[in-house]
Amino acid sequence: MTHAIEFCFDLSSPWTYLAFHNIRPLAARHGATIRWTPILVGGVFNAVNPSVYAAREAMDSPKFRHMGKVMRDWARLAGVELKFPAPWHPLKSVNAMRACCALEDDQAALERFAEAAFHAYFVEQRNLDDPAEVAAVAEAIGMDGAALVAAASSQPVKDRLRANTERLVARGGYGSPSIFVHGTDMYFGNDQLPLVEQALRLNGEAVS
Repeated sequence: MTHAIEFCFDLSSPWTYLAFHNIRPLAARHGATIRWTPILVGGVFNAVNPSVYAAREAMDSPKFRHMGKVMRDWARLAGVELKFPAPWHPLKSVNAMRACCALEDDQAALERFAEAAFHAYFVEQRNLDDPAEVAAVAEAIGMDGAALVAAASSQPVKDRLRANTERLVARGGYGSPSIFVHGTDMYFGNDQLPLVEQALRLNGEAVS
């Protein structure tokens, strides 16, 4: 059976970068398809999780220093390079996420662009708030960067990103990545991927 995973994401999150790399082999193990859904995590925080902003003011606390160590451990386990934080942290991701929304109907193209954009931010530390950088990321993978940036600035794409974000909040989401298995079974973050795999496994056993 083919299982459905929906991965609601914002490019600015390091945990989403890790989960993006980790969920694809997980899905392949279970014959699952992934739906990539761009959202604006700042909009989610504003609506239902404003405590994130206060927490950012304590970045030098023991908790956050340890979180950085755990993040590096996860990157090592995932086999990906991670340079965080970038000088642009926290990234204003609206331009990059509108570009993702412009590609949403072509899921393969969106996945390719997201992979390149994650690398640009979390490895090369490029500023994805700059439309020129967004265009350059697209050009590097064979896309028309200028056309993508133009599409990203159109009202229908802006409306789509807003609608995706509001829909996630209505479904109970509170950050990135929010992951849904079979439509309604929600998980959050890279750390919960073992639970995503368990959900896929249990459903497979139930229908076998």
